[in-house]
Amino acid sequence: MTLAPYATNPGRSRGRQHPQPPSEGRDPFQRDRDRIIHATAFRRLKHKTQVFVSPDGDHFRTRLTHSLEVAQIGRVIARTLGLHEDLTEALCLGHDLGHPPFGHVGEDVLTVAMQPFGGFDHNANTLRIVTRFEQRYADFDGLNLTWETLEGLAKHNGPIYEPTWALAEIDAAYPLDLASYASLEAQVAALADDIAYDNHDLDDGLRAGLFTLEQAMEVPFVAETWEMVQARFPNGAPDRLPAELVRHQIGRMVGDVLAETRRRLAEIKPGSVEDVRAAGRTLVAFSPPMTRCERDLKTFLRTHMYAHPYNLDIRRPAREVVAGLFARFHADPDAMPDGWGATTPAAEPARARHVADFIAGMTDRYAIRTYRRVVGAIEFPGEGLI
Repeated sequence: MTLAPYATNPGRSRGRQHPQPPSEGRDPFQRDRDRIIHATAFRRLKHKTQVFVSPDGDHFRTRLTHSLEVAQIGRVIARTLGLHEDLTEALCLGHDLGHPPFGHVGEDVLTVAMQPFGGFDHNANTLRIVTRFEQRYADFDGLNLTWETLEGLAKHNGPIYEPTWALAEIDAAYPLDLASYASLEAQVAALADDIAYDNHDLDDGLRAGLFTLEQAMEVPFVAETWEMVQARFPNGAPDRLPAELVRHQIGRMVGDVLAETRRRLAEIKPGSVEDVRAAGRTLVAFSPPMTRCERDLKTFLRTHMYAHPYNLDIRRPAREVVAGLFARFHADPDAMPDGWGATTPAAEPARARHVADFIAGMTDRYAIRTYRRVVGAIEFPGEGLI
């Protein structure tokens, strides 16, 4: 693997919190990628909401398939820019491990419930999972990922000047230089995330009938790409062209990121990953015109998909499940199964945080089953699909 000077070099890794001998045939970042793939939390993503309550139909994205699509896009960008592909993939695959059931709805409920106890943040929860809750090794808690992977998971969206309690705890135990910018591999993971969910949400929204292709043409970027698709496939089967639209949009976005990132790299000419961290700005980015296009697409999806009556109807029982579970377990920790009740701290805020940790690890369907068992009956729209 030939790396650019500004790439993260595994031979100069800052290492792991718990020293381990090297792995034959794999560099440290390849090993991190493999550890994430084998993690229990990674498997649970297959039954966690992306947009539709999982599994709300066989063909809609879940957190797992979303993470795989992010990884595919991230690897393409990393390879083209001469970055470390496996570190990029590890960050793409691991970036959503901390999401609670029901996606952002579940996170909103936990944030409110945890407000008196320091709040809840899914990104910090990802770090808690990979440093503490995954217990697959005899010598230590967590996955013992490299400093570079932990850094990327913590701040792929930019420097963190005021970390939450959870991230502050992790940083105190193993400092991650939170106030600096992350590696280019982490920055690629952040943009790949945007590209993936913008386009697969458009794809899923069309498939689900939440909006029509004609409505999507309200977005100039979509309309322009659709014209390209029609010009390229004038005799294309109508049922296949929407997939071509999504493919072309991803390609245009990736091409734009590559061009803009090269332009920014040429401006500052970083000679190392430390130069990247000290650059004072994000280097992997959309161009200003594409930034506007992407913002318009997000606005359309927010209006026509995320705020669609179907999704709003799902949010009510989803909120009820997460809020009801927190209230029940906080009042009676012994109601938590699998030994969680027995290990509940007596004092606050540790008690509430322990309850939130348990709920955050649930899949959608496990949360629903558990609510029905310990709280009471509840109905979801489209129950036959769950």
